[in-house]
Amino acid sequence: MSKKRSLDEAMALSPVMPIVVIDDAGAAGELAEALLAGGVKVIEVTLRTPAALDAIREIKKAAPEMSVGAGTVLTPRDVGRAADAGAEFLVTPGINGPLLEALFTLRMACLPGVATPSEVSGMLARGMTRLKFFPAEQSGGAAWLAAMAGPFPDAVFCPTGGISRELAPDYLKLPNVACVGGSWVAPAKAIEARDWATITENARAAMALAS
Repeated sequence: MSKKRSLDEAMALSPVMPIVVIDDAGAAGELAEALLAGGVKVIEVTLRTPAALDAIREIKKAAPEMSVGAGTVLTPRDVGRAADAGAEFLVTPGINGPLLEALFTLRMACLPGVATPSEVSGMLARGMTRLKFFPAEQSGGAAWLAAMAGPFPDAVFCPTGGISRELAPDYLKLPNVACVGGSWVAPAKAIEARDWATITENARAAMALAS
């Protein structure tokens, strides 16, 4: 069993954090193995399907070296369920008071979703310096993040939303970006088809984006 990683360590595991939607928890272990075969050791399992929490558990069993996050965390109940399933960190599309309280109560590492300077400032005021910029492409893209580096030098981002393999380098070259989120590494259709070879190939392509 590997030690639990810090949020910074998890964000440093791959230039692209795969964001996955899993409908069948039975595929989760093989998915993790396919990503590991391509060098990717981190995954965000979105809580968008009934199978998501069981998928997190299966990944933890099959690939203990994989850092597993739970994404699309919306409510305090989601925080508790994700923690119980073994998620090491959480990712939210947005943030609110009750959700923050639950995160702090359970001491869960989190990438809270922000899309405005006011939201960035609010998270920094609460001691949260690692942030998800979402939806990235629709909210100003790499240019927005470049503009945030001056007023918010302590903020480090994982932008997600519309970031393709081709667009990822524009983000990764920025000093305030640790990694990007991308669904292209392990798309839902490839998972459903058990197309592990394609996912491994995509994982290798993601790792090749490291500067």
